[in-house]
Amino acid sequence: MKTEDDRRWLAAAARLAGRGVPLSRPNPAVGALIVRQGKVVAGGWTQPGGRPHAEAVALAAAGQAAQGATLYVTLEPCAHQSQRGPACADLVAASGLARVVIGCGDPDPRTAGQGIARIQAAGIAFDLIDSGECAASLSGYLTRAHKGRPEVTLKLALSEDARLAPPPAEGQWLTGETARAHVHAWRAKMDAIVVGSGTLRADSPRLDVRLPGIEHRSPERWLLTHGAAPPGWHALPTPQAIADMAGVQYLMVEGGAGAAQAFLEADLVDRLLLYRAHRAVGGEAPALPQLTRAALASDPRWQCIDTRPLGNDSIDLYERA
Repeated sequence: MKTEDDRRWLAAAARLAGRGVPLSRPNPAVGALIVRQGKVVAGGWTQPGGRPHAEAVALAAAGQAAQGATLYVTLEPCAHQSQRGPACADLVAASGLARVVIGCGDPDPRTAGQGIARIQAAGIAFDLIDSGECAASLSGYLTRAHKGRPEVTLKLALSEDARLAPPPAEGQWLTGETARAHVHAWRAKMDAIVVGSGTLRADSPRLDVRLPGIEHRSPERWLLTHGAAPPGWHALPTPQAIADMAGVQYLMVEGGAGAAQAFLEADLVDRLLLYRAHRAVGGEAPALPQLTRAALASDPRWQCIDTRPLGNDSIDLYERA
């Protein structure tokens, strides 16, 4: 029997899954919680490199305490065998759990429904709940599964008149340190970042994560170019070629009006991450007027899901409606 408590536990498992993004690549980042009488017995998330899976981690931590408990897991337990580890559906079936609550079915044809079937065959009660939080925590994996490409986040810093750079005499940065630190936190969630050739020539960007403790989460660097990429970079000939980025589930487009316009025109952007400096720049700096607040408010394709201050700047987060 589905309850509001089930949805709350699934949302908690989805937050736990965030610890695996993007280190679980090439596997999805899954979260799992084992709950008995309203208290968490154990939890787990997909480990770096994709193994062990979240369910295996949680069950190992719970031990005998899993007997008669409920497993909340963000994605249907896998049903396929692997040289890297057992099928989670088999582990769950042998666990002594009383119930399993799943927040999202697995579109992988090796599992799709088969994981649930094995759990049910073991006599374990289960519920499949359409959890928005679980789907959001798996957005890169689900985009890759359904659209054959990574989920694309377009990140830009913009002035009030939608310019992408300050006047030449004012240096490199349009936004302040707080906004730039926020960018690094988002970079840490990405498998890869792509910029255009103009940005590479003008800024020589590092595109790494420079927040203490998570520097190791720096993503791959990709260059949108028809030519060769410099050492330490990968070449991306067209926006559509993101389908061939092996194992990449989460992609950020960071660099320049040209790259941004190319991905927007190709209709390949799933999320807009817009850092806004509260001043107009004017002049001849590159601009994207379709990304002003007024323009986006009248565009039915986009929904603003969050706006908040960041120091002297602010951030607007949009997702496809």
